[in-house]
Amino acid sequence: MLDLIVIGSGPGGFRAAMLAAQGGLRVALVERDDWGGACLNRGCVPKKAWYRTARLAAAAPGFARRGLSGSLAPDFPAAWRYQREVVSTVRASYVAWLDRLGVRRVEGAARFVDPRRVRIEGKRDGETIAARHTIIATGSRPQRPPWLRAGGTKVLDTDALFERPPPEGGRVALLGSGAVGTEMAFILGQLGIELVWLTGQAPLSSMAFSAPAKKRLGEALAAQGVAARTGSRPLACRVAGDAITLELPGHTQLEVDWVLAGTGRVPNTDSLDLAAAGVRVDARGFVAVDAAQRTSVEGVYAIGDCANPAMSANHALADAGVAINSIVSPRAAPGPRPWVPEVIYSALELARVGATEDALEAGEIEYATGFSSFEASPAALADDAADGYVRLLAASEGGALLGCEIVGAEAGELIQLAAPGMPGEALLARLARAGVAHPSLGETFADAAESLVSGWGFRRGGAGAA
Repeated sequence: MLDLIVIGSGPGGFRAAMLAAQGGLRVALVERDDWGGACLNRGCVPKKAWYRTARLAAAAPGFARRGLSGSLAPDFPAAWRYQREVVSTVRASYVAWLDRLGVRRVEGAARFVDPRRVRIEGKRDGETIAARHTIIATGSRPQRPPWLRAGGTKVLDTDALFERPPPEGGRVALLGSGAVGTEMAFILGQLGIELVWLTGQAPLSSMAFSAPAKKRLGEALAAQGVAARTGSRPLACRVAGDAITLELPGHTQLEVDWVLAGTGRVPNTDSLDLAAAGVRVDARGFVAVDAAQRTSVEGVYAIGDCANPAMSANHALADAGVAINSIVSPRAAPGPRPWVPEVIYSALELARVGATEDALEAGEIEYATGFSSFEASPAALADDAADGYVRLLAASEGGALLGCEIVGAEAGELIQLAAPGMPGEALLARLARAGVAHPSLGETFADAAESLVSGWGFRRGGAGAA
């Protein structure tokens, strides 16, 4: 009998298998599709490859004054092929690393026989694997409103967009106001797509970024000729010849070549036969878990999109660490949940972690702020990236770090300085006196920490500081 079966090889499943194997456990990792899951093959990784291309394209108008002459033209088919090359390279690296760690890779779909056994369907049809513990990490899949199905192959979700070349034509309707819609609105526009962005509500309305952050992003998108048509969620669609027609509110129509639907995702839990193991799911299909990622059945855990409504790779990675700690130290009380960054890769990067000012004010918690603008950063000015800031929130009494929001270039990298979160005051003190490279955007973060430590009288050392 194995120590652990992990079902699903996305970011959460991969990390769980890796941590378990490094800890000396005997591990099998089951995958029914491509190794690396949706994030590697149809999400985070190919999107990041395109995002880099989009940033270069957006910066191109300023190349001449830097002494670079010539012009760049977008080539969407070439960009599509490039992201597939990146995906193949990363996938090969994942597989090689699993093999080096001694993780048994099992190709096929897993279905529970009972809490300790799963049956494999596919290449190993009928094989049963048993383990003392199981982690469900089956991720999620795109959700399409029923009316969109009438669009057939003219309506793509991001899974389809990254897996196979899209239909002919460069006029595209993009649906969705969340992270996917906001990111792809910038990326596809820079790749030469004539985009019409249709949303029911303002972009990122359901996310916890501040109003100033969303306003700056909206202005950055507008500067690139991108704006959401709010209140324009389509009602129906039909295909006629080479075009697809969307019926919009107000009895209006829009004709495009194809549609990219960023209309949400649903957990992949319906094919696991969870009832055979006694694992409980909620009304939306998410596996019910506690703070230690334990399900309703002893020895069975669930992580990532199939159990966490936040549905991000960052949350899956954090969940994996919690689950493995629960398996290795079952009697230990779960520690505080790690802070998980939220990042938007668009015309302007947004990143945040911890509490928001709205939440602190609603809870009547007294807090102080530390602020530093990219406008004062030599590195940002040299990079033509002066639009941005770092904002830190700390408890007025004692200085514990409560939250952070960063807007601007490399926000997704800088937010990791704040992600440790605890021990609060000690972290702030370390950041305020840290040696940083000059010129660098990291200086902006250190300046924000310094403004808190010095301006509000928090200790720079002594008890509680490191």
